[in-house]
Amino acid sequence: MSAETLEKAIEKKPSEALFSKRRKKLISDPLVDENPITIQVLGICSALAVTTQMKPTLVMAISVIFVIVMANLAISLLRNTIPTRVRIIVQLAVVATLVTLVSEVLKAFAYDMYKELSVFVGLIITNCIVMGRLEAFALGNKPYDAILDGFGSALGYSWIILAVAFFRELWGSGAVFGIPVFEYVSSIFGPDFKLATNGLMVSPVGAFIILGLIIWVQRTKTGYVEH
Repeated sequence: MSAETLEKAIEKKPSEALFSKRRKKLISDPLVDENPITIQVLGICSALAVTTQMKPTLVMAISVIFVIVMANLAISLLRNTIPTRVRIIVQLAVVATLVTLVSEVLKAFAYDMYKELSVFVGLIITNCIVMGRLEAFALGNKPYDAILDGFGSALGYSWIILAVAFFRELWGSGAVFGIPVFEYVSSIFGPDFKLATNGLMVSPVGAFIILGLIIWVQRTKTGYVEH
């Protein structure tokens, strides 16, 4: 073997940049083009159940981000040691551990929010977005890529439920994060002017309407067609 051939043989392929184009797409694609709620239609239950107000929705979003990112990391690190026949059990055990941790932190430091969200935080275990990313991506990719993928999917989920919560709280209660927006606006125009709230927005029907409008706008913009 010549020196030139030997040099080519031992030449290492340059490592991929931390934020290469491919890795950036792991975060950006789930925000719009591959959004887990509006495109893949996953995680709908919490999008309808916890979005009457912004505060619990924000806590739910942060919880899901933590669970998905950490679960993706854990499964990616263990991917070469998990037997195929028990992979679902291992994934459920990892997610359940993380959800329990989130639940206990809320119980210790935000008890009122824990009481409001306890059931729905527990349901993160069965969230199709979490299990879907573990099965489809984390089991076959390196930890760093798995973290980016989990973060992107969680962000895509989070901005949708926060958007739904914003419009539901604003139109249903006349407030945002508990701040009485309608009351303030009405006071500007005098005592005879009053913005009315819509009780439909605080019901599940209101959530369906807002989410449906967001899906319609997004799919119209991206040109996505269901096959």
